[in-house]
Amino acid sequence: MAKLQQPKGGTNTGKALYHILHNNFKPNVGMRADSHKVAILITDGESSDNVSLASQHLKDTGIEVYAIGVGNAKEAQLRVIASDPIKNHVYMLSHFSSLLNIINNLTINLCNSTNSSLDSVRLVNGTTMCSGRLEVKFNQFNQSWSSVCEADFDQQDAEVVCSELSCGAPSVLQGALYGEVEAPIWTKEFQCGGHESALLDCGRSDSNRSTCSPGKAVGLTCSEPVRLVGGASRCAGTLEVKRTKWRPVQDSDWTLKEAAAACGDLDCGSAVSIGRRNNSLEESVWWIRSDCVQSGYALRECASSSSSSSIVELLCSGKSVSDIIYDSNIFLPLAQ
Repeated sequence: MAKLQQPKGGTNTGKALYHILHNNFKPNVGMRADSHKVAILITDGESSDNVSLASQHLKDTGIEVYAIGVGNAKEAQLRVIASDPIKNHVYMLSHFSSLLNIINNLTINLCNSTNSSLDSVRLVNGTTMCSGRLEVKFNQFNQSWSSVCEADFDQQDAEVVCSELSCGAPSVLQGALYGEVEAPIWTKEFQCGGHESALLDCGRSDSNRSTCSPGKAVGLTCSEPVRLVGGASRCAGTLEVKRTKWRPVQDSDWTLKEAAAACGDLDCGSAVSIGRRNNSLEESVWWIRSDCVQSGYALRECASSSSSSSIVELLCSGKSVSDIIYDSNIFLPLAQ
Protein backbone atom coordinates (compact mmCIF):
# COMPACT_ATOMS: atom_id res chain seq x y z
CA MET A 1 0.00 0.00 0.00
CA ALA A 2 2.82 2.43 0.86
CA LYS A 3 4.26 2.00 -2.65
CA LEU A 4 1.01 2.87 -4.46
CA GLN A 5 1.16 6.12 -6.35
CA GLN A 6 -1.86 8.24 -7.17
CA PRO A 7 -1.96 9.19 -10.86
CA LYS A 8 -2.53 12.86 -11.62
CA GLY A 9 -5.63 14.11 -13.40
CA GLY A 10 -9.30 14.76 -12.84
CA THR A 11 -11.90 12.67 -11.04
CA ASN A 12 -13.68 10.28 -13.44
CA THR A 13 -15.69 8.03 -11.15
CA GLY A 14 -18.02 6.85 -13.92
CA LYS A 15 -15.03 5.62 -15.93
CA ALA A 16 -13.68 3.85 -12.84
CA LEU A 17 -17.00 2.08 -12.26
CA TYR A 18 -17.10 0.90 -15.87
CA HIS A 19 -13.53 -0.34 -15.50
CA ILE A 20 -14.26 -2.58 -12.53
CA LEU A 21 -17.45 -3.84 -14.18
CA HIS A 22 -15.62 -4.91 -17.34
CA ASN A 23 -12.30 -5.96 -15.80
CA ASN A 24 -12.64 -6.95 -12.14
CA PHE A 25 -15.93 -8.84 -11.90
CA LYS A 26 -14.85 -11.49 -14.40
CA PRO A 27 -14.10 -15.25 -14.09
CA ASN A 28 -10.59 -14.78 -15.53
CA VAL A 29 -9.59 -12.74 -12.46
CA GLY A 30 -11.19 -15.08 -9.92
CA MET A 31 -14.85 -13.98 -9.91
CA ARG A 32 -17.15 -16.91 -9.08
CA ALA A 33 -20.67 -16.88 -10.51
CA ASP A 34 -22.18 -18.03 -7.20
CA SER A 35 -20.47 -15.43 -5.00
CA HIS A 36 -21.96 -12.26 -3.56
CA LYS A 37 -20.59 -9.29 -5.52
CA VAL A 38 -19.67 -6.09 -3.65
CA ALA A 39 -17.92 -2.92 -4.82
CA ILE A 40 -16.72 -0.29 -2.34
CA LEU A 41 -15.96 3.12 -3.85
CA ILE A 42 -13.81 5.60 -1.94
CA THR A 43 -13.49 9.10 -3.43
CA ASP A 44 -12.43 12.52 -2.21
CA GLY A 45 -13.93 14.62 -4.99
CA GLU A 46 -16.84 15.24 -7.33
CA SER A 47 -16.76 13.26 -10.54
CA SER A 48 -16.61 15.19 -13.80
CA ASP A 49 -18.18 12.38 -15.83
CA ASN A 50 -21.55 10.59 -15.73
CA VAL A 51 -21.85 8.24 -12.75
CA SER A 52 -25.55 7.36 -12.95
CA LEU A 53 -25.49 4.96 -15.90
CA ALA A 54 -22.20 3.38 -14.86
CA SER A 55 -23.41 2.69 -11.32
CA GLN A 56 -26.77 1.43 -12.59
CA HIS A 57 -25.04 -1.04 -14.90
CA LEU A 58 -23.11 -2.35 -11.89
CA LYS A 59 -26.26 -2.77 -9.84
CA ASP A 60 -28.17 -4.32 -12.76
CA THR A 61 -25.61 -7.13 -12.87
CA GLY A 62 -26.17 -7.90 -9.18
CA ILE A 63 -23.24 -5.96 -7.75
CA GLU A 64 -23.90 -4.24 -4.43
CA VAL A 65 -22.25 -0.81 -4.30
CA TYR A 66 -21.03 1.07 -1.22
CA ALA A 67 -19.93 4.71 -1.66
CA ILE A 68 -17.56 6.40 0.81
CA GLY A 69 -16.92 10.11 0.37
CA VAL A 70 -13.98 11.92 1.95
CA GLY A 71 -13.40 15.67 2.17
CA ASN A 72 -14.74 17.37 -0.97
CA ALA A 73 -16.83 14.45 -2.20
CA LYS A 74 -20.47 15.26 -3.01
CA GLU A 75 -23.04 13.28 -1.04
CA ALA A 76 -25.73 13.71 -3.70
CA GLN A 77 -23.47 11.99 -6.23
CA LEU A 78 -22.66 9.19 -3.79
CA ARG A 79 -26.38 8.58 -3.26
CA VAL A 80 -26.80 8.03 -7.00
CA ILE A 81 -23.91 5.57 -7.07
CA ALA A 82 -24.81 3.52 -3.99
CA SER A 83 -27.24 0.62 -3.65
CA ASP A 84 -30.42 0.77 -1.58
CA PRO A 85 -31.01 1.32 1.27
CA ILE A 86 -28.94 4.48 1.00
CA LYS A 87 -28.46 4.83 4.77
CA ASN A 88 -26.49 1.56 4.82
CA HIS A 89 -24.45 2.19 1.69
CA VAL A 90 -23.27 5.83 1.85
CA TYR A 91 -20.65 7.23 4.23
CA MET A 92 -19.38 10.84 4.39
CA LEU A 93 -16.07 11.49 6.16
CA SER A 94 -14.04 14.62 6.76
CA HIS A 95 -10.64 12.95 6.41
CA PHE A 96 -9.14 9.61 5.35
CA SER A 97 -8.10 8.92 8.94
CA SER A 98 -11.80 8.68 9.78
CA LEU A 99 -12.03 5.45 7.78
CA LEU A 100 -11.01 3.64 10.95
CA ASN A 101 -14.18 4.93 12.63
CA ILE A 102 -16.55 3.24 10.19
CA ILE A 103 -14.89 -0.18 9.93
CA ASN A 104 -17.20 -1.86 12.46
CA ASN A 105 -20.38 -0.40 11.00
CA LEU A 106 -19.31 -1.15 7.44
CA THR A 107 -18.41 -4.72 8.38
CA ILE A 108 -21.82 -5.28 9.99
CA ASN A 109 -23.63 -3.91 6.92
CA LEU A 110 -21.54 -6.06 4.60
CA CYS A 111 -22.23 -9.21 6.62
CA ASN A 112 -25.94 -8.48 6.92
CA SER A 113 -26.32 -7.80 3.21
CA THR A 114 -24.43 -10.95 2.31
CA ASN A 115 -26.67 -13.05 4.55
CA SER A 116 -29.85 -11.40 3.26
CA SER A 117 -28.75 -11.85 -0.36
CA LEU A 118 -29.29 -15.59 -0.23
CA ASP A 119 -31.99 -15.37 -2.87
CA SER A 120 -34.01 -18.50 -3.34
CA VAL A 121 -35.60 -17.75 -6.74
CA ARG A 122 -34.56 -15.94 -9.89
CA LEU A 123 -35.68 -15.39 -13.49
CA VAL A 124 -32.98 -15.94 -16.10
CA ASN A 125 -32.61 -15.32 -19.85
CA GLY A 126 -35.46 -12.82 -19.86
CA THR A 127 -35.59 -9.34 -21.39
CA THR A 128 -36.13 -7.60 -18.03
CA MET A 129 -35.57 -8.30 -14.34
CA CYS A 130 -39.21 -9.46 -14.17
CA SER A 131 -39.14 -12.11 -16.90
CA GLY A 132 -37.29 -15.31 -17.64
CA ARG A 133 -37.00 -19.00 -16.90
CA LEU A 134 -37.72 -19.68 -13.24
CA GLU A 135 -34.88 -21.17 -11.23
CA VAL A 136 -34.96 -22.24 -7.58
CA LYS A 137 -31.91 -22.55 -5.34
CA PHE A 138 -32.25 -26.03 -3.90
CA ASN A 139 -28.91 -26.07 -2.07
CA GLN A 140 -27.79 -22.91 -0.26
CA PHE A 141 -24.45 -24.45 0.68
CA ASN A 142 -23.09 -25.06 -2.82
CA GLN A 143 -25.34 -22.47 -4.54
CA SER A 144 -27.07 -25.05 -6.78
CA TRP A 145 -29.94 -23.83 -8.96
CA SER A 146 -32.59 -25.74 -10.89
CA SER A 147 -35.42 -25.00 -13.28
CA VAL A 148 -38.94 -26.06 -12.26
CA CYS A 149 -41.28 -28.36 -14.19
CA GLU A 150 -44.29 -26.45 -15.47
CA ALA A 151 -46.53 -29.32 -14.29
CA ASP A 152 -45.42 -28.55 -10.71
CA PHE A 153 -46.24 -24.83 -10.86
CA ASP A 154 -49.49 -22.85 -11.14
CA GLN A 155 -50.86 -19.30 -11.07
CA GLN A 156 -50.79 -18.97 -7.28
CA ASP A 157 -47.16 -20.09 -7.25
CA ALA A 158 -46.44 -17.47 -9.91
CA GLU A 159 -48.05 -14.74 -7.80
CA VAL A 160 -45.71 -15.56 -4.91
CA VAL A 161 -42.62 -15.51 -7.15
CA CYS A 162 -43.51 -12.17 -8.75
CA SER A 163 -44.11 -10.62 -5.34
CA GLU A 164 -40.89 -12.09 -3.95
CA LEU A 165 -38.96 -10.49 -6.81
CA SER A 166 -40.69 -7.11 -6.19
CA CYS A 167 -42.35 -7.28 -9.60
CA GLY A 168 -46.00 -6.78 -10.56
CA ALA A 169 -48.62 -9.49 -11.07
CA PRO A 170 -47.83 -12.48 -13.32
CA SER A 171 -48.91 -11.86 -16.91
CA VAL A 172 -47.50 -14.88 -18.80
CA LEU A 173 -46.93 -18.37 -17.40
CA GLN A 174 -45.81 -20.88 -19.98
CA GLY A 175 -43.15 -23.55 -20.38
CA ALA A 176 -40.19 -23.38 -22.77
CA LEU A 177 -40.34 -19.59 -23.19
CA TYR A 178 -36.76 -18.85 -22.22
CA GLY A 179 -34.84 -21.98 -23.13
CA GLU A 180 -32.99 -24.44 -20.92
CA VAL A 181 -29.78 -26.40 -21.10
CA GLU A 182 -31.03 -29.55 -19.40
CA ALA A 183 -34.11 -31.07 -17.82
CA PRO A 184 -35.15 -29.46 -14.49
CA ILE A 185 -33.75 -31.05 -11.35
CA TRP A 186 -36.38 -29.63 -8.97
CA THR A 187 -39.25 -32.11 -9.12
CA LYS A 188 -41.48 -31.39 -6.13
CA GLU A 189 -44.81 -29.72 -6.80
CA PHE A 190 -45.25 -26.29 -5.18
CA GLN A 191 -48.53 -25.76 -3.31
CA CYS A 192 -48.72 -22.02 -2.64
CA GLY A 193 -51.80 -20.25 -1.35
CA GLY A 194 -50.73 -16.98 -2.96
CA HIS A 195 -50.11 -15.13 0.32
CA GLU A 196 -46.62 -16.45 1.13
CA SER A 197 -43.68 -14.03 1.12
CA ALA A 198 -41.32 -16.49 -0.61
CA LEU A 199 -41.73 -19.49 -2.88
CA LEU A 200 -39.77 -21.77 -0.54
CA ASP A 201 -42.23 -20.88 2.24
CA CYS A 202 -44.96 -22.65 0.27
CA GLY A 203 -46.00 -26.22 0.89
CA ARG A 204 -44.57 -28.91 -1.37
CA SER A 205 -45.68 -32.37 -2.41
CA ASP A 206 -44.31 -35.32 -0.45
CA SER A 207 -43.23 -37.33 -3.48
CA ASN A 208 -40.78 -36.44 -6.23
CA ARG A 209 -41.74 -36.42 -9.88
CA SER A 210 -39.90 -39.27 -11.59
CA THR A 211 -39.23 -37.44 -14.86
CA CYS A 212 -39.39 -33.96 -16.30
CA SER A 213 -38.55 -33.56 -19.97
CA PRO A 214 -36.39 -30.80 -21.43
CA GLY A 215 -38.50 -27.97 -22.79
CA LYS A 216 -40.95 -28.21 -19.88
CA ALA A 217 -39.33 -25.67 -17.54
CA VAL A 218 -41.47 -22.83 -16.20
CA GLY A 219 -41.18 -19.56 -18.10
CA LEU A 220 -42.63 -16.59 -16.23
CA THR A 221 -43.26 -12.95 -17.09
CA CYS A 222 -44.33 -10.62 -14.30
CA SER A 223 -45.64 -7.16 -15.10
CA GLU A 224 -43.40 -4.22 -14.34
CA PRO A 225 -44.12 -2.82 -10.84
CA VAL A 226 -45.63 0.48 -11.96
CA ARG A 227 -49.03 1.96 -11.10
CA LEU A 228 -51.05 5.18 -11.14
CA VAL A 229 -53.11 5.90 -8.02
CA GLY A 230 -55.74 8.46 -7.05
CA GLY A 231 -56.86 9.29 -10.59
CA ALA A 232 -60.20 8.97 -12.40
CA SER A 233 -59.07 5.71 -14.05
CA ARG A 234 -56.25 3.22 -13.79
CA CYS A 235 -54.45 5.19 -16.51
CA ALA A 236 -54.32 8.48 -14.58
CA GLY A 237 -52.98 9.59 -11.22
CA THR A 238 -49.85 9.70 -9.10
CA LEU A 239 -47.05 7.59 -10.56
CA GLU A 240 -45.69 4.95 -8.18
CA VAL A 241 -42.91 2.39 -8.71
CA LYS A 242 -42.03 -0.61 -6.57
CA ARG A 243 -38.52 -1.66 -5.57
CA THR A 244 -39.13 -3.71 -2.42
CA LYS A 245 -41.87 -1.16 -1.60
CA TRP A 246 -44.21 1.19 -3.45
CA ARG A 247 -43.13 4.84 -3.56
CA PRO A 248 -44.15 7.86 -5.66
CA VAL A 249 -41.74 9.20 -8.26
CA GLN A 250 -39.90 12.48 -7.77
CA ASP A 251 -40.70 15.27 -10.22
CA SER A 252 -37.32 15.80 -11.89
CA ASP A 253 -37.76 17.41 -15.30
CA TRP A 254 -39.64 14.50 -16.82
CA THR A 255 -40.82 14.79 -20.43
CA LEU A 256 -43.38 12.79 -22.36
CA LYS A 257 -40.58 10.46 -23.49
CA GLU A 258 -40.08 9.20 -19.93
CA ALA A 259 -43.83 9.19 -19.32
CA ALA A 260 -44.32 6.98 -22.40
CA ALA A 261 -42.32 4.22 -20.71
CA ALA A 262 -44.66 4.22 -17.69
CA CYS A 263 -47.79 4.22 -19.88
CA GLY A 264 -46.37 1.32 -21.88
CA ASP A 265 -45.67 -0.71 -18.73
CA LEU A 266 -49.26 -0.12 -17.64
CA ASP A 267 -50.68 -1.09 -21.06
CA CYS A 268 -52.32 2.32 -21.04
CA GLY A 269 -51.46 3.52 -24.52
CA SER A 270 -49.40 6.67 -25.01
CA ALA A 271 -48.55 9.50 -22.63
CA VAL A 272 -50.98 12.43 -22.89
CA SER A 273 -49.65 14.76 -20.20
CA ILE A 274 -47.40 14.94 -17.21
CA GLY A 275 -47.72 17.18 -14.18
CA ARG A 276 -46.66 17.50 -10.60
CA ARG A 277 -48.22 17.48 -7.16
CA ASN A 278 -46.71 19.23 -4.15
CA ASN A 279 -46.91 17.79 -0.66
CA SER A 280 -46.49 19.87 2.46
CA LEU A 281 -43.98 17.34 3.83
CA GLU A 282 -41.12 15.63 2.07
CA GLU A 283 -41.55 11.89 1.65
CA SER A 284 -39.43 8.98 0.49
CA VAL A 285 -39.63 8.76 -3.28
CA TRP A 286 -37.89 7.14 -6.22
CA TRP A 287 -35.74 9.36 -8.38
CA ILE A 288 -35.93 8.03 -11.94
CA ARG A 289 -32.95 8.93 -14.11
CA SER A 290 -34.23 10.10 -17.49
CA ASP A 291 -31.04 9.12 -19.34
CA CYS A 292 -31.41 5.59 -17.98
CA VAL A 293 -35.04 5.33 -19.16
CA GLN A 294 -34.16 6.70 -22.59
CA SER A 295 -31.47 4.01 -22.86
CA GLY A 296 -34.21 1.37 -22.72
CA TYR A 297 -34.07 0.30 -19.06
CA ALA A 298 -37.25 -0.36 -17.07
CA LEU A 299 -38.39 2.32 -14.61
CA ARG A 300 -37.50 0.34 -11.50
CA GLU A 301 -34.04 -0.39 -12.91
CA CYS A 302 -33.48 3.38 -13.15
CA ALA A 303 -34.79 4.18 -9.65
CA SER A 304 -32.74 5.44 -6.72
CA SER A 305 -33.90 6.41 -3.22
CA SER A 306 -34.48 10.10 -2.64
CA SER A 307 -36.81 12.48 -0.80
CA SER A 308 -38.95 15.23 -2.27
CA SER A 309 -42.17 17.17 -1.76
CA SER A 310 -42.88 17.29 -5.52
CA ILE A 311 -44.07 14.09 -7.22
CA VAL A 312 -45.15 13.09 -10.71
CA GLU A 313 -48.77 13.03 -11.87
CA LEU A 314 -49.38 11.24 -15.16
CA LEU A 315 -52.17 10.80 -17.70
CA CYS A 316 -52.02 8.07 -20.33
CA SER A 317 -54.36 7.79 -23.32
CA GLY A 318 -55.82 4.53 -22.03
CA LYS A 319 -58.21 2.35 -24.02
CA SER A 320 -61.29 4.58 -24.22
CA VAL A 321 -62.32 8.18 -24.73
CA SER A 322 -63.03 8.58 -21.01
CA ASP A 323 -59.36 7.94 -20.27
CA ILE A 324 -58.27 11.14 -22.02
CA ILE A 325 -60.59 13.41 -20.03
CA TYR A 326 -58.54 15.05 -17.34
CA ASP A 327 -58.44 17.98 -14.98
CA SER A 328 -56.27 20.73 -16.48
CA ASN A 329 -55.64 22.10 -12.98
CA ILE A 330 -53.63 18.98 -12.23
CA PHE A 331 -52.13 17.82 -15.49
CA LEU A 332 -49.81 20.20 -17.31
CA PRO A 333 -49.25 19.23 -20.97
CA LEU A 334 -45.60 19.42 -22.02
CA ALA A 335 -44.04 19.47 -25.47
CA GLN A 336 -42.10 16.39 -26.48
